Formats: sequence, C-alpha cells, structure tokens
Amino acid sequence: MSEALDINDKLVEATEKLDIQDGGAAKKKKKNKKKKKENGDIVDSGETPVEKETTDVKEGKEEEGETPEKSASAKKKKNKNKKKNGKTQTDPPSIPVSELFPNGNFPEGEIMDHPIAQDDAKAKDRFSSEEARAIDRLQIDMYNEVRQAAEAHRQTRQHIQRWIKPGMKMIDICEELESTARKLINENGLESGLAFPTGCSRNHVAAHYTPNAGDNTVLEYDDVVKMDFGTHIKGRIIDCAWTLTFNEKFNPLLLAVKEATETGIKHAGIDARLCDIGAAIQEVMESHEIELEGKTYQVKSIRNLNGHSISPYQIHSGKTVPIIKGGETVRMEENEFYAIETFGSTGKGYVHEDMECSHYMKNFDVGHVPLRLQKSKQLLNTINKHFGTLAFCRRWLDRIGESRYLMALKDLGEKGIVDPYPPLVDIKGCYTAQYEHTILLRPTCKEVISRGTDY
Repeated sequence: MSEALDINDKLVEATEKLDIQDGGAAKKKKKNKKKKKENGDIVDSGETPVEKETTDVKEGKEEEGETPEKSASAKKKKNKNKKKNGKTQTDPPSIPVSELFPNGNFPEGEIMDHPIAQDDAKAKDRFSSEEARAIDRLQIDMYNEVRQAAEAHRQTRQHIQRWIKPGMKMIDICEELESTARKLINENGLESGLAFPTGCSRNHVAAHYTPNAGDNTVLEYDDVVKMDFGTHIKGRIIDCAWTLTFNEKFNPLLLAVKEATETGIKHAGIDARLCDIGAAIQEVMESHEIELEGKTYQVKSIRNLNGHSISPYQIHSGKTVPIIKGGETVRMEENEFYAIETFGSTGKGYVHEDMECSHYMKNFDVGHVPLRLQKSKQLLNTINKHFGTLAFCRRWLDRIGESRYLMALKDLGEKGIVDPYPPLVDIKGCYTAQYEHTILLRPTCKEVISRGTDY
C-alpha cells in the first residue's frame, strides 16, 4: 500500500515537472514567434508579410467602413475635381492664358546657344558664368510677361490656321483673329493687348495691308497671304508672322523663306554682327527656286525689308537686321529683343508704297506739337489713351467710336506726330512670302520666344 502511494506520488511529481517544462517551451515558442513577426518571417497563419499587410489594410478599411470599391470611386471623384479646378482651353479659344497658368509661369520658348566662334573660349565661359545665371534669374518676371504674350499669340494663330478657308472675306478673318487674341491676352488698355494691326498682305503685296471698313476682298485658293500680328504685355511685344497658302505649288517659296528665317535665328546672338546675319540669310534664300506655270523663278530676298530690334512699346527700336549682305557692322547685345523676319519674292525683290493706307503709328520721339484743329487735338487724345506709341489701323478707330477722322489723321501726319505706313508692294503678278519670330538674347542663352509646334 505504502509502495503504491509512493509510486503515485512519484507519478504526480513527474507529471508536474513535465507540465512546467511544456509551459516554458510554449512561452519560448511564443517569444520566437513574436521575434519572427518583427523580422518579417513567415508567421503562424501561414501568411507572407505582404499578405499580412494587405489583410491589415483591408481590415483597417473595413473597420472605417471603406471597401476597395468605395476607395476606387473616391479616387475617380478626386480626379474629376482636379479636372474641374485646372482649366483647359476651349475650342475656339476664349479663356485668357493667364487663367490657364495661374501660377504666372508661362511656357518658355525654344532655347538655343549663342553662336560662339570655336576658338572663343572666353565668350563660352561668360555665358555659363554664375554672374550670367544670376542676371538671368533676376529678370524672370519680365521673361514671364513676354512669354504670356507669346502663348496668347501661339494659341490665336493655331486657331486661325484650323479655321481659315478660301472664300472668306479678309476683313472677317482679321476680326476673328483680333477678337480671339484680345480674349487670350485679356486686353486691358495699354497694360495688355494687340501690339499692331493684323497684316494679311496677299500675293505681290509684302507688308502693311489690313482691310479698311467697306473692303470686301475675298481670300482665294491661289492666294499667298502673309499673316502678321502682334501681342504685348506691359509693352513687351511679340512680333511673329507666317505665310498661308492652300495650293501646294507655292510650297518651294514658303520653304525658302522659312529656311532663311531659321538661318537668321541661328546666326543671331550676343556679339553677332548684323551684316553677317544678312549675308547668311541671303545665301540660303537665293539658293532656292520655284516653278510656276512652266517658268522657273529664283527666290529673291526683298532687299529693302528687314528685321529689327524691339523695345517696350516700340516695335522698331533702332537696329535693323538686313536680309541681304552688306549691312551695318553693328553688333547685337545682351538682353535685346529682335524680330528676325525674312521676305522672299518671285518678282524684283524690291518693294514700294502703294494702295490705300490702313496702318498708322504715333512717332515714338515726338515732343509737344501745337495743334490748331480741335478734331486733331481730340483724335490725338484718343490715340494716346488707346494706343500710345503702338501701331493702329482705321478699323480700330471705328471700333472705339471715332468717326470723320480722316482730315484730323492727315493733319497729325503732316505735323509729324503720327506716321502713315501704306502697303508695301513688289511688281504685280509676283508672289511674296514671310516668316518671322521674336527672339530674346538672354545672358546665358538665346530664347526663340514665339516658337510653336506650327513653325
């Protein structure tokens, strides 16, 4: 009996010992599992860490009452709201570009290096110096003003290129273009608006033609039209033009002029001599030919038309960029704006004034001139208020309510206060073409501000 009790006691003791050991092992096991969890090893449930994380996220979302389907629809809503907040341009364009770029940073033009002679290492260092970059950064506000004008120009002209058709009246084309540009530039007196009237010179007429009231000229399929208009912000002018044709037979003429303009842009830059640019342009222009009605014509540079420097509120500000050799040896300088434009012709390559005048501009340097005619005084006040020293046309005077002003306009012209700019024409029967871009000679590079996907 006592032996049996002893055996029982021993068994209980042994069992208790085993329980204690098992408990310790279980505790150890738990600890190890915890460590494994922290190290991202496989855990009890047989899930990988990624699966575990996904499960946790799902559980979290379900706890918050958000299913995966709900989160997807929330994302879609968010994207829709984004689209609502970020404006996109309408077709036809009507939203001012300032609203499309609310942060005030407008797209920059094409960036090119200044043409530096191969052995001119000092010039290369100058353009890449920290000082040049600092000057560049200081002028960012001015750059954005002119880029805003360029963006308005780009969107306007691309709309016109899509919209224009043969059979339209020239006056309707000009009014559609100007109306669009006024909306996009957000016209506001002399702060922002159009820099000069829309030139739509046809065929042998090379420049400075825009229809006056009552001019019912119609655009024809075989016309070669130079579309030239300008926009400005605070007097920073974009002067940019292209040639419009529907008949492909004129393509060689357009190609010659486009290549000549690109050559002018390529050779322009700080310290470039104006005469060298002119020589390069002429060489490219006159290497082209065009065949019309079985006759071959050499494309000639129009020798008395040229590009020019641009200043605030002054479209032609002193320096001229020739399109033939033999010009001035004057050099281009830092921070100057230039309109690089070239004209090619199948005629004489020389223009003269002809036809009814439509373009006028107040003389930039004129001082006070006493006027006797009351109507002349009143007209001058109107010009000062609406146009300042920017070019205007008779249609624009009609638009702001002026009437019977021709006598007063003639009087202001005779006094040297307002200069008339009649159309410039080559010989009748010939064809002329034009391409033009505005460039800025920045301290570090050259920016073709008006460059677009079209040209």
